Amino acid sequence: MNLSITVPSRRSQQRRLLFLALAMLSALWGMTRPAAAQMPDDGMQWLQRAARAAQNLTYTGTFVYRSGTVAETSRITHLVDAAGEAERIEVLDGSLREVVRIDDEVKCYLPENRTVVVEQRSAQRGFPARQSIKSVNFGGIGENYTVRKGAPGRVAGMESQLILIEPRDSLRYGQRWWIDIQSGLLVKAILIGDQGEPLETFTFSELRIGGSVDRASIKPSGRMNASNWLVRKPYAVDSRQDDGMWQFRTSLPGFHKVSGMKRQTRADVPPGSHWIFSDGLAAVSVFIDPLIVQAEKPETGLFAMGAVNVYKRILGDNLIVVMGDVPHAALRQLGDGIEARRK
Repeated sequence: MNLSITVPSRRSQQRRLLFLALAMLSALWGMTRPAAAQMPDDGMQWLQRAARAAQNLTYTGTFVYRSGTVAETSRITHLVDAAGEAERIEVLDGSLREVVRIDDEVKCYLPENRTVVVEQRSAQRGFPARQSIKSVNFGGIGENYTVRKGAPGRVAGMESQLILIEPRDSLRYGQRWWIDIQSGLLVKAILIGDQGEPLETFTFSELRIGGSVDRASIKPSGRMNASNWLVRKPYAVDSRQDDGMWQFRTSLPGFHKVSGMKRQTRADVPPGSHWIFSDGLAAVSVFIDPLIVQAEKPETGLFAMGAVNVYKRILGDNLIVVMGDVPHAALRQLGDGIEARRK
């Protein structure tokens, strides 16, 4: 098996980090809300508490996101009030970038390209960020991971509880979460590789929970004047049922299909298919898109993009891309089992 590792361009790294930071910060947006004790003793109850805190608390802070050798610092304002949930993330390193989310609508402002990308949160799940998936469930986590308490510690000056999330097989990675004891908010998270190495790290360096936050602070800054910018709003239609064109002959144990959609990013290209599979915590995205006749033939094989692994193969006139924060073997197992249905 040939394993090629590619280093993405600076622009693709920046966009990847921006969306991962958005998803990581909004830890477990759409999880269900089972009851949990105020100070739980069980590791799973701590995860449940973190899910509720991320969705229900108002907070502001600065966090650092690291993936491989690349690191970025961002400022976040997260607001929950009578009008709903809103969030703004400003990337403080490199080129100017901001993300604004109002309930389910996400806008990513890229002034370097004079572009604003508009997504619904269901579409945002296409980015392989495990904690942005609405269908994450605690039962799936318990089946595929061992969750237990570790030693207490301090993060950003806050007393926190370490939660160890350890995979039960080689198809997924482990994680370490530090959860603020007082509020239940996730303040630090590490994705752990096969050899125990940190693949991806998110850490608050400064955090203020509660207090008064003006909704005007969620608006993009004046530098993000998008009046004459290109607005990109990919067309997507939910399609949870199989569209009849493709079949998955192999599956990943513990992973279940949680969403599917038809997605069109360019008017001159036919729509492609997109599915998301989850084991309760990790996510794998599968994209099947028609090849563009005049375009250069895409590279195929196994790739790494920070903490996210990618597997590409060509099947007939289509490109299959399988990607997620899981080991390469898992992606290849799923990707090689995709076939066109016989008519």
